[in-house]
Amino acid sequence: MATVYKEFVVEAGAAQVWDALRDFNAVHTRLAPGFLAACTIDAEGARVLTFANGLVAREVLVGIDEAHRRLAYTVTGGKATHHHATAQVFEEGEGRSRFVWITDVLPDAMAAYIAPMMEQGGAAMKAALEGRPVAAKATAAA
Repeated sequence: MATVYKEFVVEAGAAQVWDALRDFNAVHTRLAPGFLAACTIDAEGARVLTFANGLVAREVLVGIDEAHRRLAYTVTGGKATHHHATAQVFEEGEGRSRFVWITDVLPDAMAAYIAPMMEQGGAAMKAALEGRPVAAKATAAA
C-alpha cells in the first residue's frame, strides 16, 4: 500500500484550524476553497466533492477525534481499491499550527495521481486558513 504524506505549518492557531477541518461538510468553503468547487451531501450522508478540475469524489467520514484534533475519512468508488486518509492539527506555538494529512491508497500506482492533488490541496488549505487569497486549482485526475 502506498502512503502519501503532506505536512505544513499554518500561521493560525490550532483551535481555529481544527474548527475548519472538523466542519466536514463545509470543506469547499472553509478549508480548501478554489481547490474544491462544490460539496454536496448524498442520501447516505457522504460528502460528494467536485474539484476545480472537474474530478468528483465521494468521501465517507470515518471519525472525528476531538481530543487529538484528528479526522479520518475514506473515498469510495473511483479507481482506487482502497483510499483512507487522516488529517490532524497540532499546536506549533502561539498562533501557529502544524497540519498533517496522510493518505493510504491501493493500488500503489494511484499515489502518483493523489500526491499532486494533495500538494495543491495543501497549498489551498494553508492559504485559506491564513486568510490569504486562494489560487490553487486541482490539475491531476485520480
